[in-house]
Amino acid sequence: MHHFQTREGTLYCEDVALETIEREVGTPCYVYSRATIERHFRVFDAALAGHPHLICYSVKASSNLAILKLLAGCGAGMDVVSGGELYRALRAGVDPKRIIFGGVGKREDEIEAGLRAGILLLNVESHQELDLCDRVAARLGVCAPVSIRVNPDVDAETHPYISTGLRKNKFGVPAARAREEYRHAASLSHLAVRGIDCHIGSQLTRLDPLRDAIGRVAELARELREGGAPLEFLDVGGGLGIPYREEDSVPSPADYGRMLDLALAPFSGLGLTVLCEPGRVIVGNAGVLLMRVLNLKEGEEKAFVVVDTAMNDLLRPALYGSHHEIRHVRQADRPPLVADVVGPICESSDYFARDRAIGRPAPGDLLVAMSAGAYGFSMSSTYNTRPRAAEVLCDGGRFAVIRRRETLEDLVRAESIPAWL
Repeated sequence: MHHFQTREGTLYCEDVALETIEREVGTPCYVYSRATIERHFRVFDAALAGHPHLICYSVKASSNLAILKLLAGCGAGMDVVSGGELYRALRAGVDPKRIIFGGVGKREDEIEAGLRAGILLLNVESHQELDLCDRVAARLGVCAPVSIRVNPDVDAETHPYISTGLRKNKFGVPAARAREEYRHAASLSHLAVRGIDCHIGSQLTRLDPLRDAIGRVAELARELREGGAPLEFLDVGGGLGIPYREEDSVPSPADYGRMLDLALAPFSGLGLTVLCEPGRVIVGNAGVLLMRVLNLKEGEEKAFVVVDTAMNDLLRPALYGSHHEIRHVRQADRPPLVADVVGPICESSDYFARDRAIGRPAPGDLLVAMSAGAYGFSMSSTYNTRPRAAEVLCDGGRFAVIRRRETLEDLVRAESIPAWL
């Protein structure tokens, strides 16, 4: 469910017409719905009510400070994967004891920042990283709380770029070596082994692989507890998919909760707190990307709708071949047209839709790419020296710019020309 609805022929975000936002802010522009974000978090939280749990929102999905502040106010913790994301979470006022820090390649200064902040857990992904965390903690005179990420070798059945749970993926410790790594961690004097972690991928549309992975890791947790490991947390990762097309069938948070109940039923006596890391399912359908038509280019073989927004603003179609519904902001009876919706960047991969049926657009028309709230702005860039888009948050009948559009001066602010040139 989301709060983008058509009223009297025009598309609204909550009670704000997107045309109003465009007149004041321009395009390209990301527009988010507060009500949708809050509702999605509440529904996901309710689905886990049968377990002691902490929902750690995956900051990489959409990392604007206002969105982080909003979710923290709902009770969310944060899952960060870089020093920059940690900085953002702390800047937004998130309690560090509700932050977990993952990622396969943490630098020493990032580990230090997490320990100095007093975060809940460092999710560690290798033998050498365990040693590094111990050295940094020893230098700081603290004990590092760690969880080891186990790769359960389960096929998430998703896009290969966002599959993370197979042996051939770079993530986590192989399940066959996990016991050895836990013994090693226990031998290091400045580590406190507090959890076990798994994550098999993103945009999951089937729950069976996830249930399989959680069951395997929970069984390992039971063995480790019986062997004396003082585990407190079972991190089941994130990855629940969303519908990008109206006809898409994906599991609901309630389905996810029932799956988790079944997967963990044999392990209820362990008393572990469940950590989970949803991102896309919270913000994906809570955001759209607003764009303006520049021209309609009708070639000999196909038509192209050229917009003022590009792959630097929304990379997912170019990177993954992903689908986003494209809609007119102002609805009208228009003759149908099959066309590619493309941007102005000098790459043939710069597109939002291919061979898509759309009401025939005209220069100046406003379009939106739906379901752009996750991995939209957070993956954007300044490729072709294009300023990044503005971001807007709607709350009922009001809205605020939560990130101003970059200026040309912003693009060169950090650069300098040596005196000898």
